Amino acid sequence: MDHNHHSGHIRNIGNAFKIGITLNVIFIILEIFYGFRSDSMALISDAGHNFSDVLALIFSWIALRLSQSKPTLKFTYGFRRSTILITILNTLLLLAAIGFVLWETIRRFGEPQIINSNNVMIIASIGIVINGFTAWLFYEGKKHDLNIRSAFIHFMADALVSVGVVLAGFLMALTGIYWIDSIVSVIIIGGILYNAYQLLIASVSLALDAVPENIDIEAIRTYLSGLPEITGIHDLHIWALSTSAAALTVHLESNVLTDNTFLTEIRKRLKEDFGIEHSTIQIEFGEQSELCNDCN
Repeated sequence: MDHNHHSGHIRNIGNAFKIGITLNVIFIILEIFYGFRSDSMALISDAGHNFSDVLALIFSWIALRLSQSKPTLKFTYGFRRSTILITILNTLLLLAAIGFVLWETIRRFGEPQIINSNNVMIIASIGIVINGFTAWLFYEGKKHDLNIRSAFIHFMADALVSVGVVLAGFLMALTGIYWIDSIVSVIIIGGILYNAYQLLIASVSLALDAVPENIDIEAIRTYLSGLPEITGIHDLHIWALSTSAAALTVHLESNVLTDNTFLTEIRKRLKEDFGIEHSTIQIEFGEQSELCNDCN
């Protein structure tokens, strides 16, 4: 990828973040205002969910900018890993939002409520449009970056949640049974908890240098072992540099002399076919592999 194209991609994604954040902050204010005015916990729950997603967008945007910073003598990989730390922070914020909404929902279960169903349906319908549009902003970027793909999935899910809130408002207007609102709120909380759990597991795994989920380490091992010049492979490690980039180190055993072209071709294949952006390959000739005491 040439520099100008890459810079243009980052600029476009940055604009998507700005538009998405602005639209959703305005919508959250509307949702909270009409949620309390309509006495609807389903709207307030959805606002809490959207708020956590906006925070995730803000922090992801910051992390994206940091990840573009040049390496330093102290931070030799740059600040790419900040995207992983941001993901963990986003999870904690998501759990805090869940705690507030769950407490408020439980508190209201035993209280008689009269909910303005029309307000619920109108505001949630606006949410479908805004969340759907925000997801569309990240549609193209999701093909190149797991962090962007996560944002796309989050806002598509938000649009579907808003559909559920509209349905709840319709059922309340049709039946006059207002505890439907609390039931929908609990369902939304359950969905948020599931997403938070998945996000926490994924982010902690990356922080502990687990192989990223989109990388098939066995396929890489098979490819390297199948090279005609290679007689053995060991000390293979793959970890995340960020939520969108992976690194690899490996020792390859060979009985023939190889040149830089051989290594360049391997790095090219690892990047294009397996998504490994940064690879370090050590060739060990003949009996040298037996002297690799630090390998595991």
